[in-house]
Amino acid sequence: MALILQERQAVTRQTAQRYQHATKNRKGQILDEFCALTGYTRSYAAFVLRNWGRKRVLTINGVRTIYVFGSLKKKYNKRKRPRIYDERVDKTLKLLWYIADGICGKRLAQFIRTTVPVLERFEEITLDNETREKLLSISPATIDRHLKSERDKCTIKGRSTTKPGTLLKHQIPIRTFSQWNEKSPGFVEIDLVSHDGGTPRGEFIQTLDLTDICTKWTETCAVKNKAQRWVFEALQDIITHLPFQLRGIDSDNGSEFINAHLLRYCQTHKITFTRSRPYRKNDNCFVEQKNYSIVRKTVGYYKYDTPEELVLLNQIYRYLRLYTNFFLPAMNMIEKVRIGSRVKKTYDQPATPYHRVLALPDVPREDKELVQRQYHQLNPAALKRTISHLQDQLFALASRKQRNQKQELVRSLQHGKDTKFAYIPTNPTPFNLE
Repeated sequence: MALILQERQAVTRQTAQRYQHATKNRKGQILDEFCALTGYTRSYAAFVLRNWGRKRVLTINGVRTIYVFGSLKKKYNKRKRPRIYDERVDKTLKLLWYIADGICGKRLAQFIRTTVPVLERFEEITLDNETREKLLSISPATIDRHLKSERDKCTIKGRSTTKPGTLLKHQIPIRTFSQWNEKSPGFVEIDLVSHDGGTPRGEFIQTLDLTDICTKWTETCAVKNKAQRWVFEALQDIITHLPFQLRGIDSDNGSEFINAHLLRYCQTHKITFTRSRPYRKNDNCFVEQKNYSIVRKTVGYYKYDTPEELVLLNQIYRYLRLYTNFFLPAMNMIEKVRIGSRVKKTYDQPATPYHRVLALPDVPREDKELVQRQYHQLNPAALKRTISHLQDQLFALASRKQRNQKQELVRSLQHGKDTKFAYIPTNPTPFNLE
């Protein structure tokens, strides 16, 4: 048997060199001859000839192994550099990542540098000098590499419910993405997020989402439905929380925004009011991004349609605005260049909306001092715990309602009633800090 294996290896060694340098038609002929000599199946024979003599690098238990296909020789290169980031750094990094709501490495690196002193001041974490220095100097690429296993565990689309509003549409100019390049705060995009649970029938709660283009300051408010009255009241309430003057509003073409109330309000207060092109979500890309990263990621995809759920949603948003605007860094794209078939995007340094507001000369000093006083009173870990506690209440309420709906559906079917089936999705679990 050993002789047969040695002969096969000798035949393979000679044949592989010819096979790897042959044309496609010639490869078929060589493959037929090789299968007849060795008895291999055609698929396995092609694999052997294609990979013979090629190197494969494997890392097993920290040992780097260079394996040459078809050879019995293995070379071992042990890791020479000692491990820089130990288990204490990994444990603290994971905690900070959960507090930061699972953001990417580039944003988390900035979050660590600005928020670790705040967490130490509130005694949320205790670090020795060595661990603190390592955390403050860790690169974004290293952060992503160390958190890959945790990120894979927490991996969570919905449908559009915007109905075009024809009223006054001709009076509100269309604004395209390429024309929107405001460098001062106060020009915002607004949108509604539907909490229909995948079944857009009947009445359900909506979240009004407002995002400032320059600073990425984001405000959210839940309303009982898409009625113009509730949306307009929520917008007025949000405006009072902005740390700068509102100068411009851009919305989609839904009738909840394209109406006389909002148009009259903007004309009275000298606010620029524009709308995006129909069916072009990229025109409202800034707020569309926040619809997921802030709203969906926090409250999920359940159907919310009760007064209790409305109260809980607004309680969550009251703490969420402080958490995201004061502590979560965001990045602005400053340049996009097409090079052949590729698009190269350049971003600025990550910074929180709070720090962007402080750096802008357009914001009055009184407003900056107000947000500074508010910032020094906030504990990001405590905010995250409060949000997680309210999330648990909201999801428990929605889950209980969902179970009752399923039981009612089963009972209706058992009694022979004509019932339309409704899809009731399972809510993805957002990040939760215990």
